[in-house]
Amino acid sequence: MYLPARAMNSFQMWHTYERGVTERDMGFADRLNLNAIRTWLSYEAWHKDRASFGRALDHFLSSADSHGIRVLLGVFEGVGRPPVPKNLYDTDPWTGTSVWSPAKHVMRNRDEWDGPKRFVEWIMNRYRDDERVLAIEVMNEPGWRPWKKRFAREMFQYTRERRGEVPLTIGATSFANATDYYDWGIDVVQFHYNYPNTTDIYRGVLQQANELRNSISKPVWLTEWQRVANFGWGQKDVSAAQRGPDYASLAPVIRKSGVGNFFWSLMLKPAYMLSQRKRGILNGVFHEDGAVWSTEDASALKAMSGDDTFNGRERKEWPDWAKKVIEKA
Repeated sequence: MYLPARAMNSFQMWHTYERGVTERDMGFADRLNLNAIRTWLSYEAWHKDRASFGRALDHFLSSADSHGIRVLLGVFEGVGRPPVPKNLYDTDPWTGTSVWSPAKHVMRNRDEWDGPKRFVEWIMNRYRDDERVLAIEVMNEPGWRPWKKRFAREMFQYTRERRGEVPLTIGATSFANATDYYDWGIDVVQFHYNYPNTTDIYRGVLQQANELRNSISKPVWLTEWQRVANFGWGQKDVSAAQRGPDYASLAPVIRKSGVGNFFWSLMLKPAYMLSQRKRGILNGVFHEDGAVWSTEDASALKAMSGDDTFNGRERKEWPDWAKKVIEKA
């Protein structure tokens, strides 16, 4: 999963897009031998300035492609808070937040779906046959709310009517939730499982993923994962080590399963979910200067490609710009 280190949401990534940051970060991805990366677009950034948005997206795809990396592009986001100006522009690492895209009142009201449909048309006209695009994820985590699922289903069908060669998919909150989208006509099944309690539980879920792939003859991808959770979410006394990344705790299990996967996240940053950030959770691999939080993690991730030799500097310190999070948590 990719957002620039200091972007609290995808609007900030695209509204203040920095070419040099993208080129640097795709170089970091290349150091791990990644062949694909997942990111989200922003309806709000496109609506504000579609010409600038288009130039930024073309540069992003070209930069990734120059490193042999294809992109799983997310269109709409079902997780976060209202996309009001305060939330869209807040870059404070303590209060900045992920945002719904589009707004809740748009998703709930069919009379307001013309704008999102125009966004879909714009994307499909440009990228439906683009070989740099691995797949188009019409929405991330519509989840269980009926109004959100109605919007996601309509947008998916509208996208499907304009499809090209690029596969279409939906980001599911869990393996169980993924079954909700089979009859929509998805080309790729996604599921998320960030914090299992044990590796044995994870092995079981990955086995189910492989069995499903074999039974439906479609790709099944794990598109969000992080670490074994060695603490309870209701636990108050969580240590600094428990709050940090630990991809090495899961990477070998996922590699052995052969399930296509996307870890969260490439760049070292406070948690995407505000509720997790308030508990001092840190995700990611690379500091902005190219050092890694953990060489063990970087080696375990690179081993997915068959090469576990990673040479780099390790620095298990919170980024200076984000230290207020761990100080306040």
